[in-house]
Amino acid sequence: MRTISETVKHLMIINGLFFLATLTLGPVVYDWFSLHYFGNVKFQPWQLLTHMFMHGDFMHIFFNMFGLYMFGTPLEQMWGRNKFIFFYLSTGFGAALLQMTLYHFQVQFGMAELSTIGMDTDAINRFFQTGYMSPNYYELADYDRLKTAYQSYSAVMVGASGALYGVLVGFAMLFPNAQLMLLFPPIPIRAKYLVPLLIIADLFFGFSSYSIGPIAHFAHVGGALTGLIMMWYWKRNQFNQNRWN
Repeated sequence: MRTISETVKHLMIINGLFFLATLTLGPVVYDWFSLHYFGNVKFQPWQLLTHMFMHGDFMHIFFNMFGLYMFGTPLEQMWGRNKFIFFYLSTGFGAALLQMTLYHFQVQFGMAELSTIGMDTDAINRFFQTGYMSPNYYELADYDRLKTAYQSYSAVMVGASGALYGVLVGFAMLFPNAQLMLLFPPIPIRAKYLVPLLIIADLFFGFSSYSIGPIAHFAHVGGALTGLIMMWYWKRNQFNQNRWN
């Protein structure tokens, strides 16, 4: 077992404290620190940061923290504390940005649909806040589009997964031939093959209706893409030779 690095250890502790607070104080903490769609009345600016430390259940936080330990520790040991923190938080913000952008377009499509069938601004706002719509409009509206729009407006984003995908990309680029063991099926696969497969899977589930549970697949893609851009930029400018202690 590798020794856990200091920053990774502190991140795991912070995640654990947020999870404990959610368990003990309940929905109040969850609503305050999870990331809501920025047009939702529950949105607060600090949620862009705090949602990275929130998790929905024990298995969610367990797998994220295990991944952070496994792949974040070698990155911090190579880069130093400050560079790793900058990378980790940046990929988390990138994950949130892409997912929120998707939500925004889905909400806007829903608003345009409601406006087209003759609903005024107050009725549209009431629909997004309560889910209620006069029965007279049901036959005129595209139900699937409105369902997607309402779900996007009401969506809550939590978890370190977006930042973790950035960490996975960083790990795969620095240690491309590292052998990783899959859980299902239990076979070894090199990092340079596994990480692209994970991203392709998220793109597939994100664009299809086969997603298992309420997973923000485009947040994963956003974290991975941000990590890829940062790694490419650092490599091009030789920043990988420097530690930010």
